[in-house]
Amino acid sequence: MEEKDVKITGEGNEAVNGDASAVAEPENQAKEPVNETEKWQKEAAEWKDKYIRLVAEFDNFRKRSAKERLDLIQTAGKDVIVSLLDTLDDSERAQKQLETSTDLQAVKEGVNLVFNKMRAVLQAKGLKPMESIGKDFNPDMHEAITEVPAPTEKLKGKVLDEVQKGYYLNDKIIRFAKVVVGK
Repeated sequence: MEEKDVKITGEGNEAVNGDASAVAEPENQAKEPVNETEKWQKEAAEWKDKYIRLVAEFDNFRKRSAKERLDLIQTAGKDVIVSLLDTLDDSERAQKQLETSTDLQAVKEGVNLVFNKMRAVLQAKGLKPMESIGKDFNPDMHEAITEVPAPTEKLKGKVLDEVQKGYYLNDKIIRFAKVVVGK
């Protein structure tokens, strides 16, 4: 029989022929699953932290967007109103003149100037009146108030009169024209 070198390690494992790999493998196999588990736990903790931060960031974004939208809604008409303040001042001056003035022609001119100024301000903001009289009745643009007999055959189905003017704001209808249609 051959003699074998036997070494005794502190953990009770024996190595044959001085080969340390027999001892190292069982220890590595026992530690690998623990290391692997710890690795996955650390990675899971990192992902959880990233997820929580992302959810918090999204919630902050949502709240900030809602606040900005509310602020925008509350101040949406500010620009138009500021533009109309001069016209309001002119209207107040005209009202004072109406109370004291006896010159009807001057009062008419003053009121017309105020109306023209208001129209100019609104048109500068994108308001455009709808031209309806004499045009074909279009239910997408007009609201028929009543039908009256057409004076001529050509005016049947056409708008004869406007009860209330319609308006576009930047080429989008904001108020339908209320019209009288010939039948």
